[in-house]
Amino acid sequence: MTNNSKGIEMNQSKGITLTKGLVLLMSITCGLAVANLYYNQPLLADMGRTFHANSHQVGNISMFTQIGYAIGMFLFVPLGDMKERRQLITVLLGSVTISLIGVATAQNLLWIYVASLAVGITTVVPQVIIPLAAQMAGPEERGKVIGSVMSGLLFGILLARTVAGFIGGSFGWRMMYWVAAVLMLALAIILKQILPKSHPEANLTYRQVLKSIGELIVTQPTLREASLVGALLFGGFSVFWTSLAFYLEGAPYYFGSEVTGLFGLVGVVGAAAAPLVGRLADRFSPKLMVGLFILITLLSYLFFGFLGSAVWGIIVGVILLDLGVQGAQISNQTRIYSLVPEARSRLNTVFMVTYFLGGSLGSSLGSYAWNLWQWRGVCLTGGIMIVLGFIVWGIHQLKYKS
Repeated sequence: MTNNSKGIEMNQSKGITLTKGLVLLMSITCGLAVANLYYNQPLLADMGRTFHANSHQVGNISMFTQIGYAIGMFLFVPLGDMKERRQLITVLLGSVTISLIGVATAQNLLWIYVASLAVGITTVVPQVIIPLAAQMAGPEERGKVIGSVMSGLLFGILLARTVAGFIGGSFGWRMMYWVAAVLMLALAIILKQILPKSHPEANLTYRQVLKSIGELIVTQPTLREASLVGALLFGGFSVFWTSLAFYLEGAPYYFGSEVTGLFGLVGVVGAAAAPLVGRLADRFSPKLMVGLFILITLLSYLFFGFLGSAVWGIIVGVILLDLGVQGAQISNQTRIYSLVPEARSRLNTVFMVTYFLGGSLGSSLGSYAWNLWQWRGVCLTGGIMIVLGFIVWGIHQLKYKS
């Protein structure tokens, strides 16, 4: 019997079963928590006016948030393999509540940079929950369960922009962060009461856990490839979303933050497809599906570059971008969770830390490209990151054909 099956049996013996209600609770939690990372994107232009900052300076708010997320995942997500997860989740939600208040009360750029970094560090609850869902699911339904939980996370990512655009446009960008702080505090209270206790699958010290992460990177080529591909795709994703507010507030659109946020609703098509992607990953080769979704992502940038002056071109591009990036992420996570079952939190740490380092790089490059070359520079920068992702994927397929 594997360590993983022992861990599942131990959980079930304690009354933990993977019901539809529990999956739904995990999905909602992931969506509300991850939204903290994306509220700033449609509000960047408004924040820039508050702090009298240019597009590159204010774009660093997104960059620091994503860097913080990578740091938080490295520090806290591995604890999911050695600590009781409910308590860990509750502590993290309390911490992010304080961090969000820090953003809401920021008085200058340095303040909001530090507070945004703190928001990223403490907004890692989804990456504690996803390995838990994978642990509790049977092998035959793991892709479906991951897809269901991920659909909540993806809805959170997309709707965060819409909600932030509406609240920011109506009541000012600070109000969005006050609302987010209240939501996180409420989640902490609810999950403390409802989320069942979990039991760690690995009997390791924190130092051993961190050391084993390096060993996983060295010994698992699929983990390295999936992580690097994910970083490049999410980098291309962040290039677009960091720059969109600046593009839409000028010619030919002249849209405010409310309208910019509505483009997040368009990506719901991709989020709605997440459970289907998970089922397909259970039935077909996830690694081949990654290649397909990379090509879909690249197609989105062709729409942005050649048809971005028309609203419908942006809309089609957003649908393809979200579907491609999210589909590749679900397929990659399905692949890596099967590598070393007792180390799922650590595998997820490597994948997601690399993923969000790529996102932070994309945020910085996106605002920099906009500052220098406007929209065509943004499209070229994002497109290059996607092409590099396809090259990494292709090299891995040639080297590891099995």
